[in-house]
Amino acid sequence: MAGATPPDVPVHWGLGEAAGGFLAGLVIGAITGAIAAAAVNYQPGHGRPVPLAVTIGGLVGLWAGFLGGVIFASRTKGSGDLGRDFGFRIDWRRDVPLGLIAGLASQYALVPLLYLPFEQLDPGLRHRLETPAKHATAGVHGAFAIAVLFLFLAVGAPLVEELFFRGLLLRSLARRFGPVVATLGSAVAFGLAHFELLQLAALILFGLVLALLAERTGRLGPGIVAHATFNAATVLTLTWGK
Repeated sequence: MAGATPPDVPVHWGLGEAAGGFLAGLVIGAITGAIAAAAVNYQPGHGRPVPLAVTIGGLVGLWAGFLGGVIFASRTKGSGDLGRDFGFRIDWRRDVPLGLIAGLASQYALVPLLYLPFEQLDPGLRHRLETPAKHATAGVHGAFAIAVLFLFLAVGAPLVEELFFRGLLLRSLARRFGPVVATLGSAVAFGLAHFELLQLAALILFGLVLALLAERTGRLGPGIVAHATFNAATVLTLTWGK
């Protein structure tokens, strides 16, 4: 596997650290999200927009668990270098154009084509697919709030999630089961982690693209750029003109 840890680096981390980081992220994210909701007096309800503070609160807790698992694995059972352990590096000349193409192609070609046959049978499917993202951004108003949301989703999410899903998880699965299972398994986990049933197929498909980028290049750079491009396009589309 191109993305495997170099043979001169002793590796002792694996699926235990990945599972621990994932569970920790879910628990901490639920707690920080609840704290943020209480702070702004937000009560979830049908059609109610999610305040930006609640979105950020949940993400901060989730990412704390993810990063905790990654850093713990690297420092206690790896080399202590995220680049050597998980491929956390970027080749600007190659990874940026590759990531841009992959992100835009996924957003505007692969995902729409995936749902196109089903939209012919269900004309209302497109609206339901877009509802969660619109609901999450409906409470975001003003240039500052949009900039904060953009920073978290187009910068924070690609860095943290690529480190966890295509760094720690993908490589842990590859060492135990091989690259095919690692690619599929990390993509499915990535999709399930977003807890969106209708969007699950699209998330898994995009997860496959990101996993293949990491597996083929041995770096997280292309996936980080692709992930950032994909999320940036979503945020800009939903908030443009607010």
